[in-house]
Amino acid sequence: MSCDPVLRYGTFGGLFLILLAVAPIHYQGQVSQDRLAGAPETQSGARADYERPISLKQLPSNILHDQKPIWLFPIQVAKGKHLKPVVAVTLATAGLVALDPSVGGYFRNNPRYANWPNGFWSGLNTALATAIPPATVYAVGLARKDSYAQDTSLLALEAVADSELVSVVMKSVTGRLRPSDVPPHGDFTHTWFKYPGTFGNSGSFPSGHAIAAFSVASVFSYRYRRLRWVPWVAYGGAGVIALSRIPVQAHFPSDVFVGATLGYVVGRYVVLRR
Repeated sequence: MSCDPVLRYGTFGGLFLILLAVAPIHYQGQVSQDRLAGAPETQSGARADYERPISLKQLPSNILHDQKPIWLFPIQVAKGKHLKPVVAVTLATAGLVALDPSVGGYFRNNPRYANWPNGFWSGLNTALATAIPPATVYAVGLARKDSYAQDTSLLALEAVADSELVSVVMKSVTGRLRPSDVPPHGDFTHTWFKYPGTFGNSGSFPSGHAIAAFSVASVFSYRYRRLRWVPWVAYGGAGVIALSRIPVQAHFPSDVFVGATLGYVVGRYVVLRR
């Protein structure tokens, strides 16, 4: 019975990879049918969703350009903008922080999850599960000469780079211990500002896997939103990847929640901004 959750989530993860890989083919076919039916290109054409020029050569400059709206966001909040979502996320994070010690203790003391950190849900495997879909879509786009698919993958890469920069800074500032860093019979309530590693390394808050997974999901779900199953698959896969970091004692629930939120916001409202 202990293998059932791994098998179930592993099967879902494989389906997630396959479905995202075939999305460009289905989307291209749907666009072609709409054009044959005489639908306006601004409503159905792939280029109607194109936010800005993107290429491998332009990627570094785009990432640099993204930093201004990201790091000036607190100033916008101080001026009274975006207050409702910021307050909602802050309250949710505070509630999860209060629950973190209980969750950390549960997975520490449950032998069912003892082998998860080095098993199917290892950090390397979940990182590959995040990287393989956009890489596969990019390869499919090259093979089919589908620039929209290639651009989508590059935008996802841009979103991951942007969000991981935020993650590195936040990890370095908060210096939070991971659940696995807390010694046996240690106190899970005192994990902040312990600085377990070098700059940007080993900190728990926020989850780097969650922020990367939701960065990719936000880009793919928006760019291929005309295929209604893509957002479900993208966010479902990202959710599985993010939540898997809790049982392996790599992160607390609040780490995962904040990482997922930041990944979504950076991908959707910074990289895909109009």
